[in-house]
Amino acid sequence: MLTYRATIPLSTRTLTHLSELLRAHRGAIGSRWRRLEPSRQALLVLAHLRNGDTRARLAGPFAVSATTVWRYLREAVDLVAAAAPTLEQAMRRIGRLAYAILDGTLIPIDRLGGSQNRRYYSGRHRRHGVNAQVIGDPYGRLMWISAALPGSIHDLKAARTHGIIDTLTKAAVATFADKGYRGARGAVAVPFYGRHLPTRMREVNSAHAKVRAIGERAIATLKTWKVLAKPHCCPQRATSLLAAILLLQLIKEQRESG
Repeated sequence: MLTYRATIPLSTRTLTHLSELLRAHRGAIGSRWRRLEPSRQALLVLAHLRNGDTRARLAGPFAVSATTVWRYLREAVDLVAAAAPTLEQAMRRIGRLAYAILDGTLIPIDRLGGSQNRRYYSGRHRRHGVNAQVIGDPYGRLMWISAALPGSIHDLKAARTHGIIDTLTKAAVATFADKGYRGARGAVAVPFYGRHLPTRMREVNSAHAKVRAIGERAIATLKTWKVLAKPHCCPQRATSLLAAILLLQLIKEQRESG
């Protein structure tokens, strides 16, 4: 068997924060000896989330079984996800922005069986996945990620389901979104619709598109966590993954004290 070393493009701060969370959790539940120290478990978790390393690939270097890797991953992801900011908490930062950018993305998942298969199939993307709503700031930085909904759900419906539109409107945060949010109203601005628009409206649409394009950086940042390329888990676990990644990304950028 061939082995090699790999790097994880994250700061030491992220590893330290996750290690402290795991150490405090073990103390709270009275956990005794384990195969891996909190810092090693944290490193394993970050290798999975950031680099997308599978359980089987991680088992060898960390000298544990694939089953143990699975338990460590699930424990840590649930722990971090529980500490992730809710929309109401995130609004403390979002409310201070000059404007926000709202967009949706599809996180691909494995094809499901039975009646669930149709719910998670996105006709727009022609693949199975879960819908996640993302709020970015004027610099394209990730501010908040919603829980995962079936991929067949339209972006506007998903935003309303999570209460995003009402929350942004109540906080009077000017928000730029694409045509998928047409009809949102409130604080959410979308492009003018039509084939033969007056020159002024086309100019407004062009300016709107330039601003909204910055929001793609937030989604690009989200996709740098390689586990989201295609998480091999049930759709319900995708929500915990997204919440955990949100908090870890904020810690990486020093925008969350924890």
